[in-house]
Amino acid sequence: MPQPTRSLFAGPTGRSYVIPFILVTSLFLLWGFCNGMIDVMDKHFQNELHLTKSQSANVQFAHYLGYFLMALPAGWLATKIGYKGGIIAGLLMVAVGGFWFIPATHIAQFWAFLVGVCFIAAGLTFLETVANPYTTVLGPPQFAATRINLAQSCNGIGWILGPLVGSAYFYSKDSAGASTGTQTLWIPYVGVAIVVLVLAAVFYFSNVPDVKNEDDYHIDDSKDGLKSIWSRSHFVMGVAAQFFYVAGQCGIFAFFVNCMTSDKVTGFSMVPPIPASWDTMMTQFASTGFAHFLHIQDWLLGWFEANKAGVLCFSDKGAAGLASLAFVFFLVGRFSGAWFLKRVAAHKMLYLYGVLNAVICLLVFLNLGWVSVACVFLSYFFMSIMFPTIFALGIFGLGSQTKKASSFIVMAIMGGAILPKVMGMIADKYDMSRAFIVPLACFVFVAIYGCNWVRLRGGNAASPEASTHSPT
Repeated sequence: MPQPTRSLFAGPTGRSYVIPFILVTSLFLLWGFCNGMIDVMDKHFQNELHLTKSQSANVQFAHYLGYFLMALPAGWLATKIGYKGGIIAGLLMVAVGGFWFIPATHIAQFWAFLVGVCFIAAGLTFLETVANPYTTVLGPPQFAATRINLAQSCNGIGWILGPLVGSAYFYSKDSAGASTGTQTLWIPYVGVAIVVLVLAAVFYFSNVPDVKNEDDYHIDDSKDGLKSIWSRSHFVMGVAAQFFYVAGQCGIFAFFVNCMTSDKVTGFSMVPPIPASWDTMMTQFASTGFAHFLHIQDWLLGWFEANKAGVLCFSDKGAAGLASLAFVFFLVGRFSGAWFLKRVAAHKMLYLYGVLNAVICLLVFLNLGWVSVACVFLSYFFMSIMFPTIFALGIFGLGSQTKKASSFIVMAIMGGAILPKVMGMIADKYDMSRAFIVPLACFVFVAIYGCNWVRLRGGNAASPEASTHSPT
């Protein structure tokens, strides 16, 4: 009996796709890092430019607008030049977007930063359109959901690092306590630009085979492949499910800092008053030799502040740091989800996690103090497998039309540009906990898709659950 690791990446001729998989997986860490920084940027602009929550959500709008505008061109180009060419094109676009932040810092206007965000997202669109489906074909089709979740686990690592770097540069202060975030915001983005140029060179000189997906629905025999993929209900509903999932995810990610801090205008806070001993403990730990050895003493200071009512709460910097902890939950969910997906049908996992996250959002909506705060973190765990699993289920069995279908599923990321603004408007009018009604509705739709996937695909092809021991 073949070893599980080998069979996971074994081609039809017995060739191992482990090396191409590792190379492509590095891209997931890259866009996880970029997305992680985006998710702690809103509060920075709320403070520096005096924006409302709804206005600051334009960061997400610009980010996901880049995905929407570039998804179809990315899918078309990937079809013409293959997986390798699409990856290199995406990396070069990300580099241009990263370097744009240098003049954007001198312009110092909201629109200039949004242009950089949009351009980086356009480059990331190429990577997502190519890399997500590519992981699904680097081995047996029954392990497709497992492979894409493993690759997306590196995405989770990037998402942990992104908020840490973002908090250091977006919420930095000088010796007088004045914010310097606008002046230093460009630094991590230029770092990203340099890294992606190195990655582009690595891919150029590497062997990245253009593997074809299985054509279970004989779409390749059709004269009109576009019409054929839209005739597959599991794909159409997969696009819709991805729209709503990304909408829910983006809303939670974008307003995480707001969830953990006290509103500067109303004083509302989901987090109950914090004991003064927490601030004392953090200050004492920052003064230890261990903290100095790791050079994190400055990062540890300033996590707490008194709100307008004099109650101790998390500062913006502290909340941005907590975002990395939330992404640890996300990463654990990805790794554990990849393990479960070798034993449980992918659509069943999606259904279960969708239901659980809907319940979690309801508990946040009810504003139950520390219970609701804990639920915000738990939502990261149960969101972890949704994007890659919806992707794998949506493109299942579409043959050579996989790249084209992938571009539409990536285009569905536009949900992250639209509904977070609705969430921000609800938070502006009521409070942050009430805004969780939006992701609650989104996760209900995701659960419905998982529950009905077998019926939607017609029940005439092997399910992409990762194990033959898991019945459909």
